[in-house]
Amino acid sequence: MKILLIDPPFYRILGFYNRYFPIGLVTLATYLKHNGLSDVFVYDTDFNEHSNKIDYTSLPENYPKYLNSFKEANHSIWIEIKGTIKKYNPDIIGISIWTSYAASSFFTAKLAKSVKPDCPVVMGGPHATAKADEILRVCPDVDYVIRGEGEEAFLNLITTIKNNEQDLTSIYGLSSRQGEKVVHNSLKKTSIDLNQYPFPDRSLLINEKVYSSEDMGLIMASRGCPYSCTYCATQTNRVNFRSSDHIIDEIINVKQKYGTIQFTFKDDSFTVNHKLIEDLCLKLINNKLKITWECNTRVNLINEKLLRLMIKAGCNFVKVGIESGSEKVLNRMKKGITHGQIKQAATLFKKVGIHWTGYFMIGVPGETQSDIKKTINFLYKIKPDFACIGVYEPFPGTAMFDEGINKNLIKSDMSYNDFFNTLPNNYYKKDPNVQTDKIPSNTFLELSMEINQRVRSYNRNLKRVIRMAWAKSTTYRKNPYILLQDFKKYLSY
Repeated sequence: MKILLIDPPFYRILGFYNRYFPIGLVTLATYLKHNGLSDVFVYDTDFNEHSNKIDYTSLPENYPKYLNSFKEANHSIWIEIKGTIKKYNPDIIGISIWTSYAASSFFTAKLAKSVKPDCPVVMGGPHATAKADEILRVCPDVDYVIRGEGEEAFLNLITTIKNNEQDLTSIYGLSSRQGEKVVHNSLKKTSIDLNQYPFPDRSLLINEKVYSSEDMGLIMASRGCPYSCTYCATQTNRVNFRSSDHIIDEIINVKQKYGTIQFTFKDDSFTVNHKLIEDLCLKLINNKLKITWECNTRVNLINEKLLRLMIKAGCNFVKVGIESGSEKVLNRMKKGITHGQIKQAATLFKKVGIHWTGYFMIGVPGETQSDIKKTINFLYKIKPDFACIGVYEPFPGTAMFDEGINKNLIKSDMSYNDFFNTLPNNYYKKDPNVQTDKIPSNTFLELSMEINQRVRSYNRNLKRVIRMAWAKSTTYRKNPYILLQDFKKYLSY
């Protein structure tokens, strides 16, 4: 059977730069291929060769353009998608879905059915896990939804369809229609051994040649997160790890094939397992791989010894979630960190000399003007090398989403038309103009615009720009083309 996995367009429609390849779909495709399905392809419709925007704080200003694209019959991206589906003529189509681009996923499913009406369409991803019932109720173009880990479930579903079998009850995590009812099979609770999975085969991307070497350097060393932040949809409460040898094999393969020297570990919290990271760093050093890399982690999961070893092994960027300058809000987020730990981490990052980014969030339920001002003041106090700030968006499946329902800010469900007539940052809000229950709408709008401008000015400081460039200087010396790419990005910012 021929399988086409599609990552729907979002940033590309808006003209924004979208880093990396869709690692989730490529991992799934590799698993399928490893289990005997030779004709598997990944179609990344969101890769943008001609992006001219990178300031993501201005993303919501462009959302009307996104919604308008669904009304344009001759929009080049939608025409391209239909043409690609015709060209590959798949027997089964898989589509990823995240809450922010749910409309694009639904529209891609509609296009798929217009080209191949009898081709089963399967959806998976974070929004699918949280809202499988809603997807199957509102979108007739979707036949199946897979919740949670997708590899084994999707393989079993393909086998069932291929053999014309009707019994779907044994497929863990599958949601489907049976008559007029939507039936949800139970999720598989056992841990998975990631070392038994082959690492992502990037050659399965149908547009493999258009990615930069840095884009191909995306790696997941683990899956899951042991923390329970109330705003986050990654609520696994457990982490599955790959071995350091398994990770090293992938790095060597990617470096040899694509010339990649700047890698990115996209784990939710890269340094959860200190022993694994220490072992990985020692092997990077002993194998003399001479790469540089960045990672996401938490302020309570680092220490000086580990950071210095990471730097020696090539780590040049660390990104951490700070979230709020208000201890009260931070506690309500159940972030599991304190301002004291944040300050200690900021001091430590400066001491060891590693570039670090702090992520902040405003507009959560129960937040006041005073809380928001504390956040911007805290940013200036801890002085990250780069700052990212975003306005909270309610994602289904999170504790804060449920809190929003209780505060009458959030509605539990959306209709099909809602997704195509609501700006993505307003999904599930009862009133798109109301962000929080404690701040008047006009006041919050003015405050968020002011803070976005202050953060832009903060990041554009010449010393910060130079520091960021210096952190990547080893990469630039080895590949000057990356310097040219980054300079273009900076000009667009």
